[in-house]
Amino acid sequence: MPPDWPPPPPEALAHGRRVAAAVGAAIEASGGALPFSAYMELVLHAPGLGYYSAGARKFGPAGDFVTAPELTSLFGQCLANTLAPVVAATGGDVLEIGPGSGRLALDLLQALDALGAPPRRYCLLEPSAELRERQRTLLQERLSPALRARLEWLEGWPASFVGAVVANEVLDAFPVERFRVGAEGIEQACVVQAEGGWRLCFRPAGGRVAAGGRRLAARYRLPPGFVGEWSPALPGWMAGLARALHRGVVVLVDYGLPGPELYRAERTGGSLRCHYRHRVHDEPLLLPGLQDLTADVDFTAVAEAAQRAGLQVAAFVTQAAFLIDAGIEAAFTALAREGPGPGLWQTAQAVRTLLLPGEMGERFQVMGLAKGWEAALPGFRGRSRVEKLAIEEEP
Repeated sequence: MPPDWPPPPPEALAHGRRVAAAVGAAIEASGGALPFSAYMELVLHAPGLGYYSAGARKFGPAGDFVTAPELTSLFGQCLANTLAPVVAATGGDVLEIGPGSGRLALDLLQALDALGAPPRRYCLLEPSAELRERQRTLLQERLSPALRARLEWLEGWPASFVGAVVANEVLDAFPVERFRVGAEGIEQACVVQAEGGWRLCFRPAGGRVAAGGRRLAARYRLPPGFVGEWSPALPGWMAGLARALHRGVVVLVDYGLPGPELYRAERTGGSLRCHYRHRVHDEPLLLPGLQDLTADVDFTAVAEAAQRAGLQVAAFVTQAAFLIDAGIEAAFTALAREGPGPGLWQTAQAVRTLLLPGEMGERFQVMGLAKGWEAALPGFRGRSRVEKLAIEEEP
């Protein structure tokens, strides 16, 4: 670990040792080579061990990274402008997938209520018991009794859901397979034992990894030596979402790119990265269970999985375009008219971060999916970039 990084506290180090022991056992059980996707699943999501299942703070200044809802409530207010017509027209609910700290749920519920479109239920789909408890604590403290009564936590997909679904920075947490285009075929990244710890190596791929890598290599004409990632869990997750949604709209917000841009030949090193105490690096074997691992979302793969599952790809825009069309400038102007309070400068800086191309404005994308819904919504009324996805129909 670099000497200028803040050291983990003793309890975190003890937790990291438990995660490391589990990884070692998994490597042994896999015959000495643990596929990278299995490693990522274990260190991020294993019950009681993984980064998202254990108790360390993840979001905000005291955590490892900051999400848009942590920066300013204006993000949630803009998203409420998008969801309100759906909730009002369907008389339905809101489902938030992966609610994180609970901050977006707080902002969305309050903003929807202010717009006269409070959902019948606000469902939070959260598999982590530790995060569910954090969400409950925040929302019980900050919401009115009337809005608290609308909350419902879920551990699995609802049935026949009608309304609006939102997932902010969920897809980037899916475990990925890491592959390399080798001289003799597709190679798969694995974690193996090495002197003093573990190391990553590439071995000849088989099964789904070989098939997925060959498909991407042929589609995007990837050169030998190219390293990339793809998410094997995405199609199943999207199929579950489509089965759960009877009628409504899905809004997906995440960092990533259309496939033709993500798999450009010059991006030979892939997009895998790690977050620890607001430091970004590319060493996924460091600090197992104590850092976040993530990769850019392939929005072409998202769109194609959605279409195969029976959802319509209604819109695809940058986060900046989405927020501007959803009213962030008007919302900030209204806030500024209230006076130059101590938080106004911080809010202005947050809005800049959300909108600037070099910050989150173009690094993050927003995709709208629909089932039984045709009307244009705030955030998606400008020029859509769906054509950039270069969606291919399933043969």
